[in-house]
Amino acid sequence: MGSAHSVPAEMRELADRTGCAAFVFLESSRALPPFAASGDLPAPQPTPGEEDSVTSEQIEHLHRRFKQLSRDQLTIRKENFDSIPDLEFNPIRGKIVHAFFDKRNLRQESDGLADEINFEDFLTIMSYFRPIEMNMDEEQLDRFRKEKLKFLFHMYDSDHDGKITLQEYRNVVEELLSGNPHLEKESARSIADGAMMEAASICVGQMGPDQVYEGITFEDFLKMWQGIDIETKMHVRFLNMETIAHCY
Repeated sequence: MGSAHSVPAEMRELADRTGCAAFVFLESSRALPPFAASGDLPAPQPTPGEEDSVTSEQIEHLHRRFKQLSRDQLTIRKENFDSIPDLEFNPIRGKIVHAFFDKRNLRQESDGLADEINFEDFLTIMSYFRPIEMNMDEEQLDRFRKEKLKFLFHMYDSDHDGKITLQEYRNVVEELLSGNPHLEKESARSIADGAMMEAASICVGQMGPDQVYEGITFEDFLKMWQGIDIETKMHVRFLNMETIAHCY
């Protein structure tokens, strides 16, 4: 996989927080009241291409969670996520909810945000957090890793232009550090600026005095995460509720 680079701490924390959020979507179903079926949702089916990676038992578990979130409706809207109390303590709550409706993550050809998602869409999003399977070959592992990193990259790239600009990076860092009352906004900006300089040194190398680093492309993003285990950060075991990410 190559030598490991130094990923800024804020990028690591975003991955941790994202993995924790996926765990919350599953774990908090235990605290939600059950809803009487007012006409069952269609029987759950795996998303095309995911049949071999998610078992029928896992799909059934996710389907129960979907029904709780949607209150037995066919689709989920953003306001349905308000019923997850633990999510409100996550400083990047808005970005996580946004990611569920991002058409790039839903593998749709069009861009922008969906107004609502159905169960197949929900299953597609949760598939980004599935653990590694022992029978994966190198090509499958590489694709698996890139899918996770693409999901994370989209959380930064808020204007969907394929590049993480300095301002976009600042916005994420400010959100991540918003729970620290002792850290001023200017300090957060300085942290983001330093991280962006580090990204430029990894991806571009020595830059000339007049050269401007316009932002982190996805190829740059892959370089920054080279040799670092993203799988243990964006990883939720569907059935036993085990998560590797540190949520508390």
